[in-house]
Amino acid sequence: GYDYRDTSIEGFPCLHEFQVGGIVLMPTVGDLKTIPGPLNSIGQGYRSSFDHKDEIATAGYYSVMLKDYNVKAELTATPRVAFQRFTFHKSDASHILFDIGNRQGESGPAVDAFVRIKGNDLVEGWVTTLPTYSNKYQSGATITMYFSARLDKPADSFGTFVKETVQKNNREIEGIGAGAYLTYNTQDNELITAKVGLSYTSVDNAQLNRETETRQDQMDFDEAREISRSTWEEYLGRMRVETPVKEDKIKFYTGLYHALIHPNILQDINGEYPQMEGDKILTTKGNRYTVFSLWDTYRNLHQLMTLVYPERQMDMINTMLDMYREHGWLPKWELYGRETLTMEGDPSLPVIVDTWMKGLRDFDINLAYEAMYKSATLPGKENLMRPDNDDYTKLGYVPLREQYDNSVSHALEYYIADYSLYTLAKALDKKEDAKLFYKRSMGYKNYYCKEYGTLRPILPDGKFYSPFDPKQGENFEPSPGFHEGNAWNYTYYVPHDIKGLAKLMGGKKPFVDKLQMIFDKGYYDPANEPDIAYPYLFSYFKGEEWRTQKLIKELLAKYFTTQPNGIPGNDDAGTMSTWAIFSMMGFYPDCPGVPEYTLTTPTFDKITIKLDPKYYGKDQLVIETMNPDSESDYIKTIKLGDKECGYRINHNDLIKAGSLQFWKK
Repeated sequence: GYDYRDTSIEGFPCLHEFQVGGIVLMPTVGDLKTIPGPLNSIGQGYRSSFDHKDEIATAGYYSVMLKDYNVKAELTATPRVAFQRFTFHKSDASHILFDIGNRQGESGPAVDAFVRIKGNDLVEGWVTTLPTYSNKYQSGATITMYFSARLDKPADSFGTFVKETVQKNNREIEGIGAGAYLTYNTQDNELITAKVGLSYTSVDNAQLNRETETRQDQMDFDEAREISRSTWEEYLGRMRVETPVKEDKIKFYTGLYHALIHPNILQDINGEYPQMEGDKILTTKGNRYTVFSLWDTYRNLHQLMTLVYPERQMDMINTMLDMYREHGWLPKWELYGRETLTMEGDPSLPVIVDTWMKGLRDFDINLAYEAMYKSATLPGKENLMRPDNDDYTKLGYVPLREQYDNSVSHALEYYIADYSLYTLAKALDKKEDAKLFYKRSMGYKNYYCKEYGTLRPILPDGKFYSPFDPKQGENFEPSPGFHEGNAWNYTYYVPHDIKGLAKLMGGKKPFVDKLQMIFDKGYYDPANEPDIAYPYLFSYFKGEEWRTQKLIKELLAKYFTTQPNGIPGNDDAGTMSTWAIFSMMGFYPDCPGVPEYTLTTPTFDKITIKLDPKYYGKDQLVIETMNPDSESDYIKTIKLGDKECGYRINHNDLIKAGSLQFWKK
């Protein structure tokens, strides 16, 4: 992966997912070196130093000067082909390395690899890796990536290597550490381009992807770069923001770029893809998506897809249903056809229900309901999504059976999923199901402890866990009952029943005071998903909306910047960036599965969102600050269409109105 703090470059991978790595190219000059060497030890391997001043990074293009070789490297791509162009100077020892069988950055270890050189201008092969997430929950769950690379200049010599063992003129090698090199006699400013077709099914399909997308290798780097630029312009241009503050535009569109990276397409140009948790190669007619980091993205990213990129969201929903057809389960955290079971909960349910309730219905809702009902009701021993479902369905909560079993976190996710299922069952007139799942979704009340005013783990005997510290779990330390957080990060995570939680706490004032205390004392964690909607919860109570407006502005300024560390922690497949995107636009989907938004002061003077008439019956939604010159950060009046509205609005009402207007005080 890329870390701005690094001062050297090991190579340029053709794939973007930190768990899998693989297919790395690196141009070098001089003595042939076939190991990268330690991160901060230039000269002990083939890695090169670089300066950030020599970098250019835009959507669809990257370039950098490799100082130790005086070689310029440039990257661009089409959907399934990586383009890498290198500018060499005069030398009879200019090399391009294909480092295939080694662990790359933060990816899992390579467990096997194969490289073949065909002719003097084609390199192909594959690498099998063992992603850490997959192996943690499913030992031995590997992922294989295939490639077929065409160089636009034949090599003068070539060979293979395993670590530092080089076999000159050898054309094939297999095993961990396998790699290949091509050596050229180059002139000053000579360009050599590698076009690397990628596939998750076969080398033949990697070749087919490359040849099809590059018109039999006739497409050059500059044409691919322009296509990539145009593609990103179309995607990013679906939302046009107007503001005199350039930095806010940079933050917004950088976040949108992040949000569009994953999920990404998996299928080859002929529609083939690896079966979910199977050994077959299947064929799809539409786009088959992968990298579903759903514990993160169900909270806001799929709501953004539904609004602005509905065609992508439809393909993602149909992908999830195909996974159920193939594997018997909706995904929890899918990675290139493997189920990693990372984190907890049943996150597909809110995604599907949210999409349906917003009117996107180009999928089999009966099959979807069957899949959701299965994970909600099957006994724990048979339940891949809810292994503690026996306790949950019998008791209404999950007791703490091991010191760090994340029991409260599990149950809170189930409550949200079941409330989504209640919402859908009600819409489908499944009255008994709706009654069942609503009752289950209210089970969070079992965890409320009046002594501490927080949710608290419950032991198997029904008593609260002791000794209890609501702050235990800060900075990702282990915490009984809570996953990657503490009681303060989770107590308000019942977005489907905020008024009910307030009643438990003694009413509006204690609810608001305690929530404000979380921010005042620094308990709020902007990098952890369960509490990211906390600032919006004030707006459920009349007269407290100003707190949301104040906090959102402060949090955007503090945690989202144009600096290299300009987001709070890991972006989690675009989730943190999407929080900023919605917040800057002035509305946020704070309850997954419920088609509503909470409003706040927009960052921009005007936002024009391009809508798809196929799904929404109109071509745009306009959000506007009517008095942008006002220095106030607080809202005086809001109009939905031509009618005044409150601080929570329905998605379908927003689309129907076509405009949302804010007047500041």
